[in-house]
Amino acid sequence: MTASPSTLSPVLEQADRTLDAALARLFAFLRIPSISTQPEHADDCRRAAMWLRDELDGLGFDVTMHETPGHPILVAHDRTPPAGPHVLFYGHYDVQPVDPLALWASGPFEPGLVAGPDGARRIVARGASDDKGQVMTFIEAIRAIRATTGTLPVRVSLLIEGEEECGGPNLVPFMEAHRDELRAEVGLICDTAMLPGVPAITTTLRGMLGEEIHLRCATRDLHSGIYGNAARNPAELLCTVLSSIRDGETGRVVLPGFYAGVEDPSPALRARWREIAPDDATFLGEVGLSIPAGEKGYTAIEQTWCRPSFEINGISSGYTGEGFKTVLPGEAVAKVSFRLVAGQDPVRIRQAFCAHVRAMLPDDCTVTFTPCGGSMASALPDDAFGLRPTLQALSDEWNTPAVTIGCGGSIPVAGDMQRILDMPALLVGFALDDDRAHSPNEKYELTSFHKGMRSWIRILHAMAPADA
Repeated sequence: MTASPSTLSPVLEQADRTLDAALARLFAFLRIPSISTQPEHADDCRRAAMWLRDELDGLGFDVTMHETPGHPILVAHDRTPPAGPHVLFYGHYDVQPVDPLALWASGPFEPGLVAGPDGARRIVARGASDDKGQVMTFIEAIRAIRATTGTLPVRVSLLIEGEEECGGPNLVPFMEAHRDELRAEVGLICDTAMLPGVPAITTTLRGMLGEEIHLRCATRDLHSGIYGNAARNPAELLCTVLSSIRDGETGRVVLPGFYAGVEDPSPALRARWREIAPDDATFLGEVGLSIPAGEKGYTAIEQTWCRPSFEINGISSGYTGEGFKTVLPGEAVAKVSFRLVAGQDPVRIRQAFCAHVRAMLPDDCTVTFTPCGGSMASALPDDAFGLRPTLQALSDEWNTPAVTIGCGGSIPVAGDMQRILDMPALLVGFALDDDRAHSPNEKYELTSFHKGMRSWIRILHAMAPADA
């Protein structure tokens, strides 16, 4: 349902009136260097979890901080839940490392408001966009509702973890063990982006699998003058193997069965995406490119939103230091990844890839593989619970029609909610593509934070039963 102006206006006014206080709380959260990948910050991750626990306790939630082999997972339930739909909000309190530190204009954990090129104010700090600022849009929306009406319009639970940035190894076992407690009508995830000035719900996410390859030929590094040409060069061999994964003419991945189950988007969806990115330069121009490099017959945005891909993420071999050294390396290493779409099985893709590499090796060369994670793609059906009212709520807040978009990245928890908890997940985020998440000088537009709060207020009211 759409809440009446008399119901929404006081809550939205409360969010506006208390924006400075909300920013102060966000800044306190951002000052905690909760870098999950670095063991020296384990205590900081716990401190971030405890900070959230105390905030949610003060907002009327029963909060449990669950210990895991890694960082704690928080689960919170409304102490006085209303009748009606149950929503589960997901976010994460951990952040990426800050390297290279020298490129930051200010301390990564010293948040501040600065003016962007257009004069608009932005929040700058590690985690401002991914994901602390986005998590706090939801928590501050709850705060404004509580302060105004006392009761939330729907039953709300929260699941907030601290290992998203290091692969989330403990989340799936936790969700499986707490399936009955966590199951709701819909999951709400605030860890994605919108278009500039246009709110969006991400309805397709690509899955991923990663692999590290160690290819060895000689038993040691060799003098290239003595052994060059006679001894096989693993760097050259590795480049040959990896370049064979794609067909040079069509850009398609050649692994057997790779495209089994892959479907093209509907003509109507492709038309909507063309409105968002009318040409490839619109999508690629920001990074200095204009010509898509993948599959022929697909636009750049289609290649990232709905087509699978193979990418070489890094190669190392031989001597790469200062100066010159005439070495013939004994080993070459590559890190590669596949982005997968609905219908593809990461296990089968990995098996096909490993078989392809092994088939191309000479008898006196060896290869070892190290899996680096894998996740299924996810897609939201058009009739998913809450999708239509959420689109309307976003349209009302931003004064422009909200759109559904795809995302080339992977957020495994969305698929995990569908698979483990048997419920859809709405990915509603207010980040922008230029927020520099994972990079120095990460930022989150003040407008994204403010209107994100207001958007969640509208969304939660829109999901309430008609007679609420």
